[in-house]
Amino acid sequence: MTATTTAEHDLWIRRFRPAHPGAPRLLCLPHAGGSAGFYLPFAQELAPDVNVLAVQYPGRQDRRAEPASLSLTELADVLFRLLDPGDPTPLTLFGHSMGAAVSFELARRLEAAGRPPAHLVVSARRGPHLPPGPSFHHLGDAAILAEVSRLNGTDAPPLEDDGILRMALPALRADFRAVESHRHTPGPTLTCPVTAMTGTTDPRVPPQDARAWSTTTEGPFALSLHPGGHFYLVPRHTEVTTELRTLLTRTTTETTPHRA
Repeated sequence: MTATTTAEHDLWIRRFRPAHPGAPRLLCLPHAGGSAGFYLPFAQELAPDVNVLAVQYPGRQDRRAEPASLSLTELADVLFRLLDPGDPTPLTLFGHSMGAAVSFELARRLEAAGRPPAHLVVSARRGPHLPPGPSFHHLGDAAILAEVSRLNGTDAPPLEDDGILRMALPALRADFRAVESHRHTPGPTLTCPVTAMTGTTDPRVPPQDARAWSTTTEGPFALSLHPGGHFYLVPRHTEVTTELRTLLTRTTTETTPHRA
């Protein structure tokens, strides 16, 4: 990478814990209004055996001076450009809610370039071909905050802190707009394994809607259900990371050439 590309990579893709050389990569994409720091518990649980990388979208925290992205495909395009095509370590994509839609678009780009991900894990997101859900981005601040509260997003800012709310609402609204304006475009079916995770009481993603991801791949598909709602992975991050460790271990074993 050039110095410019490296600086851009580090702006978008964060690593909270060092990893062993050659450790498989887990690229984590946050939900609407979320940040890279949401995945710090993943790094704490999985490093150094897994190289946990987390995406920091523009328009929030240390990037709040930048305009938030208005398109999920735009986000996928940037991340595709920043991922080193010469890195031989297996790459698993993990996206939660909005991040699941971005990770799917990123997986499609990687497959089209002949660099399929080792695994795609989509969390708390309906199958991409299903009809879009309700729209909130055009409503007032109170409606957006009510939806955040309904989904029990514990990574969301405290509702009583007006200062944090004023900073977070533009990114939330922009992310909602990006999600709600995104439309699935038919294309080649993925070849990589796909695992769909969801909470058993998620008000937006019931198990049957998560199971719809099975049509996106010719490879193996698995549905993983966890007790809890839309943000089930917050209180159950240990169970989720244990499952991910198993997936990555199996993927690494399958992709490492055997020596005679």
